[in-house]
Amino acid sequence: MRIILDTDPGVDDALAIMYLAAQEDAEIVAVGSVHGNVGAPLAARNALRVLELVGIDAPVAVGAARPLAQPLQTAEFVHGADGLGGHAGAEPRGTVVSESAAEQLVRLARAHPGELTLLALGPLTNIALAVLLEPDLPTLLRSVVVMGGAVTVPGNITPYADANFFHDPEAADLVLGAGFPDMTLVGLDATEQARAGSDWLTAVGTLDNPRARFANLLFEHYAGFYSQMFGVHTCTLHDPLAAALLLEPKLATYREMPLAIELTGTHTRGQVVSDQRLIASDAYIATKAGEGRAPVKVAETVDVPRFLDQMFEALKR
Repeated sequence: MRIILDTDPGVDDALAIMYLAAQEDAEIVAVGSVHGNVGAPLAARNALRVLELVGIDAPVAVGAARPLAQPLQTAEFVHGADGLGGHAGAEPRGTVVSESAAEQLVRLARAHPGELTLLALGPLTNIALAVLLEPDLPTLLRSVVVMGGAVTVPGNITPYADANFFHDPEAADLVLGAGFPDMTLVGLDATEQARAGSDWLTAVGTLDNPRARFANLLFEHYAGFYSQMFGVHTCTLHDPLAAALLLEPKLATYREMPLAIELTGTHTRGQVVSDQRLIASDAYIATKAGEGRAPVKVAETVDVPRFLDQMFEALKR
């Protein structure tokens, strides 16, 4: 599978890149950075750092520096001032390309229609800009997997919204309504299940190769944050799960529904809106809740033991 990665590294973004790098059927064709966990320029440098660690030579483009319609917010309090838990290290050897992430995405999609899959791990600003640049983008990409949203569970940045969609609700709504015929949403409904416990983290700590040693530094920081939240030694693997479901969809079950984003609610801005009533007809859902939008596959239940085994093997190689 040939993948364009849109990302904001970010600890779990870095772990997702390491996961993809270990899979024989995954080829990262290009990377775009976006604001989110850190600013877009730092996210691009972190992407270069991780790609160099895992031996992948792919162009990295700096993406949107801010959301479409609100001030910039970042999450260094989770990921550290350098985005990688204080372990970013020296500057990467490589440099970013001259075009923006949205321009890179559009150029590659036009050049390889139907061949490329998009994996979006951060706010959807770059993807929204790409749709505005190329309205036919939904039909040019093979498929799209988005890590974001909270459809049936609480949010993680507000009671109703997850961080990725809250950081740019307008972009998320534009993308969900753009008509991508094959889009999968891996939101908190699924990723909150993908929690690594103390035994798994201890086992990963015994691995001794460059990739695993760096991952363990990330886990030390990341588990520190989550352990304070939950009171036990743990961390949640949001972005790595999205990467795993991209390559092996059967790791989860899904439910299809049209989705929109609440943009004006005083308390609910950034919330995913869906009509899940059993009495609602498909036509009603499409015209009322989803405004005629194409349905999105929403990941629900996850085979967590199998996913954690695969993540372990990816770091072991």
